[in-house]
Amino acid sequence: MSMNLSCPHCNVTNRIPESRLGDGPKCGKCKQPVFTGQPQTVTAASLNSLLQHNDIPVLVDCWADWCGPCKQFAPIFDQATRQFEPQLRLAKLNTEAEQGIAAQWQIRSIPTLILFRAGREVARLNGALALPQLQQWLQQQGVEL
Repeated sequence: MSMNLSCPHCNVTNRIPESRLGDGPKCGKCKQPVFTGQPQTVTAASLNSLLQHNDIPVLVDCWADWCGPCKQFAPIFDQATRQFEPQLRLAKLNTEAEQGIAAQWQIRSIPTLILFRAGREVARLNGALALPQLQQWLQQQGVEL
């Protein structure tokens, strides 16, 4: 079975056999890695591709530069990206740079984690977590890690 995955570099949708997700697949258009080990940056330009063209769940960390807990959580989220790819796509939304998206998603406090499946929000959590608690929360949401 093949899965649709958006490229974090050029936003093109790639069809990748599920059995090859762990083999370091590259984008058919830009030849860059589909999984980078780093969270993808959410922008207005990448939002539709990120949410609509990934057959794996997408977890978005909503944050801001001035937020102390966000800064403390950033290395944990980076580690989660390295650990949970390719079962999960992780991305970061800078709520100051992308105020329109933050308003659309009704972000009231940060950090806020939002889990999407097939373009729809399925779970939301406010506050920073340690990696084991993040993993546990994701598994409670039905994410297979």
